[in-house]
Amino acid sequence: MPEIDMTVTAADGTPMAGTLTLPVGPGPHPAVLLLHGSGPLDRDGNSRKVRMNLGRPLAAALAAEGLAVLRYDRRGTGATPGAWRATGFTDNYKDAAAALRALADHPAVRPAAIGVIGHSEGALHAMSLAARHDVGAVVLLAGYARLGEEALRWQARSIVQGLPAPVRLLRRPLGALGSRVLARIKRTRTDVARIAGFPVNARWMRENLVHDTRDDLIAIHTPVLAVTGDKDLQVDPADLDEMRRLVPGGAEIHRIPDLTHILRRDPGRHTLRSYGRLLRDPVDAALLNLITTWLARQLGATSGQLRAEGRTHSS
Repeated sequence: MPEIDMTVTAADGTPMAGTLTLPVGPGPHPAVLLLHGSGPLDRDGNSRKVRMNLGRPLAAALAAEGLAVLRYDRRGTGATPGAWRATGFTDNYKDAAAALRALADHPAVRPAAIGVIGHSEGALHAMSLAARHDVGAVVLLAGYARLGEEALRWQARSIVQGLPAPVRLLRRPLGALGSRVLARIKRTRTDVARIAGFPVNARWMRENLVHDTRDDLIAIHTPVLAVTGDKDLQVDPADLDEMRRLVPGGAEIHRIPDLTHILRRDPGRHTLRSYGRLLRDPVDAALLNLITTWLARQLGATSGQLRAEGRTHSS
């Protein structure tokens, strides 16, 4: 599984450091762009505090099916310069669009066979790319079909339900507090604001709150695979039905039992406090298999031929 360093030049000239994973065998190959969730995440979906460890196993699984994969460090993370707290939601989309163009231009890639995988925030940008660019297939992991503010309020209610009973009794005052915080963020005009003493990426929040994914879903005319776990605390799994309804050609949807927002399964009572324990395990293997086989079929990968060629070259 060859891996090469690849730099994507953003629209403003920022060099975004990434890795292009290639299948064994001669190219050009069908390829996939991987987009991670929100926050200061590197090319593998990791931050200093939370390690999703999604990028490497997903790239390896896709390469085994004959698909090249590009993943990159967000601004201010890994080897990419910049300040992630000053980077807006729209900036993240523009960076993803630049990465998609760079992937299509790479000589090892078949430009007519490129897909996009997005997880959480990355799923929102994947929808936008599929609606506005020539994309062969799109995979939406833990995305939503509603206005950003509505999604954030659903997430807050969902998380409160998992808190201890004494705290749940405070859900109304907590909800009122959350509404005041949102109102304050909407009034800001700077990239970064201090809320309750903590620095917040205010521009990202303002742009995300008014972003309605339904506008993109109705403009997607490419195959869509949408997957959300039925124990997702951060997006409503019921939005899968809305995605299928909105995408003109329909979407293949999977609501996976026990799967959580962090793409691990939790058979017990699931709360945010479960994340630390679950992240010690790898990403769900069945989910990886679903993604890779679906994309290989949609993008015309010839994994069996490539693996046979790999064995011939190595013997």
